[in-house]
Amino acid sequence: MADSILFTEAIKVGYANAGPSITLGAGIYEGTVYPEAKVNIPLRMLNRHGLISGATGSGKTKTLQIIAEQLAIQGVPSLLMDIKGDLSGIAAVGEASEKILQRMLNIGIPFVPHASSVEFLSLSGEPGARLRATLTEFGPVLLSKILGLNDTQQGVVALVFKYCDDKMLPLLDLDDFKKTLLFLTNEGKDEVKSEYGAISSATTGTIIRKLLELEQQDAGLFFGEPSFEVDDLKKICNDGEGKISIIRLTDLQTRPKLFSTFMLQLLAEVFSSFPEAGDVDKPRLCIFIDEAHLIFDEASKALLDQINTTIKLIRSKGVGIFFITQNPSDVPAEVLSQLGLKIQHALRAFTAKDRKDIKLTSENFPLSDFYDIEALITSLGIGEALITVLNEKGIPTPLVHTMLRAPESRMDILTQAEIDAILAESTLIPKYNKSINRVSAFEILNAKLQEAMEKAPEKTGPFNTVPQSKNEEGSLIGDIVNSTTGRQIGRTVAREITRSLLGVLGLGGRSRRTKRWF
Repeated sequence: MADSILFTEAIKVGYANAGPSITLGAGIYEGTVYPEAKVNIPLRMLNRHGLISGATGSGKTKTLQIIAEQLAIQGVPSLLMDIKGDLSGIAAVGEASEKILQRMLNIGIPFVPHASSVEFLSLSGEPGARLRATLTEFGPVLLSKILGLNDTQQGVVALVFKYCDDKMLPLLDLDDFKKTLLFLTNEGKDEVKSEYGAISSATTGTIIRKLLELEQQDAGLFFGEPSFEVDDLKKICNDGEGKISIIRLTDLQTRPKLFSTFMLQLLAEVFSSFPEAGDVDKPRLCIFIDEAHLIFDEASKALLDQINTTIKLIRSKGVGIFFITQNPSDVPAEVLSQLGLKIQHALRAFTAKDRKDIKLTSENFPLSDFYDIEALITSLGIGEALITVLNEKGIPTPLVHTMLRAPESRMDILTQAEIDAILAESTLIPKYNKSINRVSAFEILNAKLQEAMEKAPEKTGPFNTVPQSKNEEGSLIGDIVNSTTGRQIGRTVAREITRSLLGVLGLGGRSRRTKRWF
């Protein structure tokens, strides 16, 4: 009894807040839930970012749902990455089942069924308002980092952007970039050499291959117009609740490069667009990144450095970022150290590596007088978690084994009819789902090449046809074939094939006649 009193007092003091907060649940000690030991998160600390981790099926997605809907009630908009397709239910009223009512009674919180206002967004073919950005907005630095280029290659990318800026060539999508790069390496090489310096064909080839890899993951869907305005993520509804924007990403699990590209550009755009906020009573926006390992698994050192820097600085804009993943080790240590909120669901110890990860995870939490952390992590039930946050003074709160409240919205997904009804009422779909294909670098350089060919008709031939639009060319291969480099490659291949045939026929060797043919 004395220990339980000490426990409840420690949690009550540690999680007491003078300002607005959201309640996640109540503390558990030796198997008993103590409703007086409420676990509260101060809103003003939610721009210090956070982590929700745990094994598959341990309740991570429902915890994300709880936090997002409680933030919305407090007037804080959120952006959710729905990779598994199970977050749409936040737009529907929850069901007061007997199990849920008993849980809420144990915690000492009334259950008030509630639906949040939702906007569906899409990065690919999923229904919703389309997310796009122009290549100019993305910039040479981020493009180089997402492609994993070295210093020399980064310099060439910067040169392409500079050239387009100087010559007033709109750089909107990947076709514009490729066309400009190939033009500067071939037909425009004399011009670029005199003004900016020479570009080697080897460097161009490497960048093209990297772009091809990005295109194979459908990155072309992301670059273009109209650009998405990040201010549309900060919407407050007429009733004062924050709008929840859900990006439907169920088709992106096998395309981590596209996901990383999008996330990096989004964070950079939010950071550059949002004004400085300083210390605010509540965040302006919270971003929840599910399956966070998709960002970090294939990230280069330069990309990780960029993400780490962004995480450090973006909190001053009043933005909180929360990573959801199976294991804390999925998140690099440099990023993990920036996260003030930690919610740890159960981990499973099936292998030696699992046991090692559990030991490392337990060492990341504050020491506790009430729990054997390492043992407890493997025995947490569904809807239970170990939690520590930053209090209003920025000090970590005591670690507490928490019985989490139930979501007040639906715990299942929406029907297609319900999704269609939300899409029909969207104010963003009419704004963003009409693709714009205005004249840009691609068309301008094509016109320039066509004009040059018309002045030199004797050089025309099957490889000299210039596509008049992006739709006519439509691929990286078309760019290469229609470039000087492509024609040189074609001649080399033809020459080697002919030499091989001559050798077979006994006509090869070092004869002067053979040399004169080529």
